Amino acid sequence: MLVIMGATGKIGRATVGALRRNSLPVRAVVRNPSTADEFRAIGCDIAVADFSDMPALIEATKGASAVQVICPTLVRAENALSHMKATIDTIVEALAQSQPAHVLAISDYGAQLPTGTGITLTFHHLEAQLRTLPASLTLLRSAEHMQNWGRSTGRALQTGVLGTLHHPLSKSFPTVSAGDVGLIAADLLMADAGKAPRIVHAEGPRRCSASDVAQALSAIVGREIVAREMPRQDWVAILTAGGMSTSYAQLVADLFDAHNAGRIDAEQGVGEIRKGKTELSAALSALVPPLQQASGSA
Repeated sequence: MLVIMGATGKIGRATVGALRRNSLPVRAVVRNPSTADEFRAIGCDIAVADFSDMPALIEATKGASAVQVICPTLVRAENALSHMKATIDTIVEALAQSQPAHVLAISDYGAQLPTGTGITLTFHHLEAQLRTLPASLTLLRSAEHMQNWGRSTGRALQTGVLGTLHHPLSKSFPTVSAGDVGLIAADLLMADAGKAPRIVHAEGPRRCSASDVAQALSAIVGREIVAREMPRQDWVAILTAGGMSTSYAQLVADLFDAHNAGRIDAEQGVGEIRKGKTELSAALSALVPPLQQASGSA
């Protein structure tokens, strides 16, 4: 039995779908029972568990040959880093009890760094805690998700300006479609895990810059979208206005400081890089309402 935590997320759905297309037994772990029907429809076993509920997590992962773990995201937590680390500790303790043979963790570019990476420190903690388990371990470090641009696409379409925390606008960085990360994860779950921790980096077909994102959006909607750097002193205020707690917003700001300094990347000389097939333009097109795309305009 292959257990997929966070099955309702973009990565989890892609992993579950790929595994079921290969007729493998899958248990989809969901937090809300109302989301389970789509997984039952494709033949999945269902477990309902919150990431902070250790008994439920133990039950959800019982009898698993492999478990796919995803880091919790708590954007409104008052002390986000402490809260997320505590949730990770609960997940790892549950896995210590259920003892799957293989654990695959969805991690992050930069997770190898112990300090100065903001929100990515949670992935560093996740990796360190999972290394204490006797299970075979695969660390799938994902580049920034292309879908994250959905947070600013709406305003860009309204104003013609794509605000970004990526500085400078011409700096290229790794990015990947979340669905492709899920497909890579499925491939790794179907492969022989081996005994030593395996590190795999996932990114898209090519790296891009904020200017590239604006140019791609312009082509999609048939009018000019211009990228613009958000002033560093405004980052936390902008992020909290978007619904993040001050604590979480500060972690995101710290991450982009590290990103802009060139510290968030694949770990050199370690593991391998796998590239997804989804192009940036395709991922962005899915974020833009069809009526606003050039093909649907008058």
